[in-house]
Amino acid sequence: MPLERLQKLLAGAGYGSRRSSEVIIADGRVTIDGRVATLGERADPLTQRVEVDGEPLMMAEAAVWMLHKPAGYLVSKYDPHGEHLIYELLQSAPQGLRYVGRLDLDSEGLLLLTTDGELAHRLAHPRYEVWKTYVAELRREPSREALEALRGGVELEDGMTAPTRVELEAPAPYARARISLREGRKREVRRMFAAVGCPVTRLVRVDVGGVSLGDLPEGAARPLTVAEEQHLRVLVGLVDATDSASL
Repeated sequence: MPLERLQKLLAGAGYGSRRSSEVIIADGRVTIDGRVATLGERADPLTQRVEVDGEPLMMAEAAVWMLHKPAGYLVSKYDPHGEHLIYELLQSAPQGLRYVGRLDLDSEGLLLLTTDGELAHRLAHPRYEVWKTYVAELRREPSREALEALRGGVELEDGMTAPTRVELEAPAPYARARISLREGRKREVRRMFAAVGCPVTRLVRVDVGGVSLGDLPEGAARPLTVAEEQHLRVLVGLVDATDSASL
């Protein structure tokens, strides 16, 4: 294995993003062959003993999974109010999976999870502009003007939304729209439709960055295929597209 920057090794082992891994290194918690490591160092965990807080760095292969989240499950590891947690649905999945972004308690659909801290960070960070697509069932059919407003951006209490892609999929009385956006504000899709007078009655996320929920049953989870995982890594700049094409 070639020498890699320590923060990349820590992120790949599930210690968080590269930035949070840098904090761990700066705090003196990482050693290489018994000496305290410093920022900017590189190491090969196959030939050198790398430890974090006195424990050997375990370089397990990163796992990336998708979950079809049902409504009524909280995207969290802990809830003091006794809500159902998504981890109840992940009994057969690897340990250490962290969720990528969130879905509201009453929202459904595609939730990505990974043990790779840097991948999770980049997929969720606005800088990388990862498109997320939702299907929204609506209380009333949006007008042509409402759809144009959503495409251009609408004013919410926390500022204007970025431009979106939105199309009406079904008219009233069972109005349904498909919307794609690159932001990730709290309950943003619901608030956007409410702002144009079309409250959401059901919201399902169906795609993240070109990886689709497909026909995965509600409440089920599966690992991403090699092609799906590589696609996401190329998308956020963790893998070069030419390297991916050779796999």
